Amino acid sequence: VTFEQRVSSDMQDAYFDYDKSDIRGDAQGVLSQDATAIKSILGDFPNAMIVIEGHCDERGSAEYNLGLGDRRATAAKEFLLGLGVSADRVKTISYGKERPQCTESNESCWQKNRRVHFSPGQ
Repeated sequence: VTFEQRVSSDMQDAYFDYDKSDIRGDAQGVLSQDATAIKSILGDFPNAMIVIEGHCDERGSAEYNLGLGDRRATAAKEFLLGLGVSADRVKTISYGKERPQCTESNESCWQKNRRVHFSPGQ
């Protein structure tokens, strides 16, 4: 199994409320599982990095959403560091609203886009 496959299969997205970057209850559970997965994956791939991507829904300006995505990614990173994930093995990036998972203009779709997603880093 490759590093990319492990990140894709073992990591789950954590979701956020509208215009918020605080880690809500359901996201704490997901990120706790992700922390365990990250430590296992990085233990198996000692030279690898994991990228924490911050994403937003389509509402608001591109500039505002880049900042919000950054705050979401940073909040997730801080949470993971608190659970023992090594700071030098994870990095953050914000995509704002530029990479939506869902493109319909409704609350159900917007919720899917308000997330942090994990991807293989270099």
